[in-house]
Amino acid sequence: MVDLSKRRFFSRNQVDDTIVRLPWIAHPLSFSDECTRCGRCLDACETKIITLGDGGFPTIDFHIDECTFCYQCAQSCPEPIFAPRSTQPWLAKAELEESCLAKRNVECRSCAESCEVSAITFNLVIGKVAQPNVDIDACNGCGACVSICPTSAIRVSNINNNER
Repeated sequence: MVDLSKRRFFSRNQVDDTIVRLPWIAHPLSFSDECTRCGRCLDACETKIITLGDGGFPTIDFHIDECTFCYQCAQSCPEPIFAPRSTQPWLAKAELEESCLAKRNVECRSCAESCEVSAITFNLVIGKVAQPNVDIDACNGCGACVSICPTSAIRVSNINNNER
């Protein structure tokens, strides 16, 4: 008799949409089928934030630096897996976690100071330090706020269109 619990090994891998892949990937669901893992995007990335993830597929590590949206990863790729530069690069957005110093009543504004698009603002609160807020409509998901955060309280992940 066949063990049906192992059937998942023969099916296509589910896409973890919290993992931020490369910007401008045209079809995220077929990325693992189309990417040949040649590594050219790793070499082309000017900030070196493209690293090898699960299965040797390229992924983004914002703890290293930010994405400058230079499009070099797309231009270096021999496969037709990237969308045109004129389209939105991704649905990645910054999220603040509870380990944020300001949420623990310690003054820190490193994230807002590093945000070129001013997506992170601070709201005054009586009896506390100003509290951070991420405007997801303004956030471009560049990740500049991640590596600068002293407590690693910021993560960038893909958002669901239904959350907007």
